[in-house]
Amino acid sequence: MLNDQHLIRLEIPSSFHLLDLVQALSDRMSAIAGFDEDTTHWVSVSVRESVINAVKHGNRENPDKHVTVEFTLAPRTDPGEFSVTVLDEGEGFDFEEVGDPLAPENLLKSSGRGIFFMRNFMDDVSITRRPEGGMSVRMVKKL
Repeated sequence: MLNDQHLIRLEIPSSFHLLDLVQALSDRMSAIAGFDEDTTHWVSVSVRESVINAVKHGNRENPDKHVTVEFTLAPRTDPGEFSVTVLDEGEGFDFEEVGDPLAPENLLKSSGRGIFFMRNFMDDVSITRRPEGGMSVRMVKKL
């Protein structure tokens, strides 16, 4: 079966040093998808937050672990969606236990906003535990 998508896969060490590269690639793929400036910005915020979470919370900044980011436009001819998948190699977590950042007790906390941003800026977000360990975050923006 032929691969009916445009896919770019980037594997980076668990470090924040390449975060700007991931963001630049996200912005370029958003431009190819035809997103306007505002949509490109919010997709970029979502991607950046997801990668930060993978490095910081998933892999605990362990330089021996990697974060994989996959950018996909599908289908290949006349794409209908842009998706970004972020994979880490950490222990995983129960994302249902992440506190609501809008709850009064969490308003002044500096963490817990990443998943909130992703869910509000993207059309679909799925967070799953990977069988081989770590987490997978898949975010979709319809074209």
